Amino acid sequence: MAAMGAAPDHLFNLRNQFYLGAYQTAINNSEIPHLSPEDAVERDCLVFRSYIALGSYQLVISEIDESAATPLQAVKLLAMYLSSPAHKESTISSLREWLADSTIGNNATLRLVAGIVFMHEEDYSEALKHTHAGGTMDLHALNVQIFIKMHRSDYAEKQLGVMQQYDEDHTLTQLATAWFNLAVGGSKIQEAYLIFQDFCEKYPMTCLILNGKAVCCMQMGNFDEAESLLLEALNKDAKDPETLANLVVCSLHVGKSSSRYLSQLKLSHPEHVLAKRVSSAEDNFERAVQSVA
Repeated sequence: MAAMGAAPDHLFNLRNQFYLGAYQTAINNSEIPHLSPEDAVERDCLVFRSYIALGSYQLVISEIDESAATPLQAVKLLAMYLSSPAHKESTISSLREWLADSTIGNNATLRLVAGIVFMHEEDYSEALKHTHAGGTMDLHALNVQIFIKMHRSDYAEKQLGVMQQYDEDHTLTQLATAWFNLAVGGSKIQEAYLIFQDFCEKYPMTCLILNGKAVCCMQMGNFDEAESLLLEALNKDAKDPETLANLVVCSLHVGKSSSRYLSQLKLSHPEHVLAKRVSSAEDNFERAVQSVA
């Protein structure tokens, strides 16, 4: 978690790979010599968060033991929270205990994990309680996401301003600008598209970059281009939830069947918002049919 205003560091490439969704590349390139103890902890956090992003929750849970530093313990909590619905309540109560502890409660990684967990819970005010003070680019970027989810683009824009003041070219600033532009819509969509296009030219393609670009295309009505970008993303990761969800929407617009993508999404990511909405709609339909029968 680079503190704002810190000097250039050994973890720049690793952090960038993580931000852009090149999770396996980040893991493969994590052997970095001459790291300070603090940088080594951050490196391990990035590696374990990459494993979490790839769905390898158990690996993270088993490899981080009780003696690990607070940031790593926080990452382990995130893995436990995401690993199974059965663990959610106990993980959230542990998280609340740690946040209330004056010795570790203000740790930036712990606050970031709290923000991510409460955002998943759709408890945005609780998430902001821990993230609003910022202090790292990760926390400011998360604030932008939370405000967008709350439909408060005015607050998101203020957070973005802080990030731009600190480092306009930072990968997270660019990503947050693209998210903001997508949320605002209209002529801003083209600007978001250009940011993802720039990433495509500078870095290896990832599902995250391809999905970002595809969502811009869909918003601009270019569904054929969106579909080809999403199929490229599907080739990289056949189970990526955002790719599958975007393919469901895109298929409907191009007049193709979306049922296979939807089945895959329900099977591999039953907690995904689209999977839950469809299941709920199906249940309501079944009940309506039963009441008429």
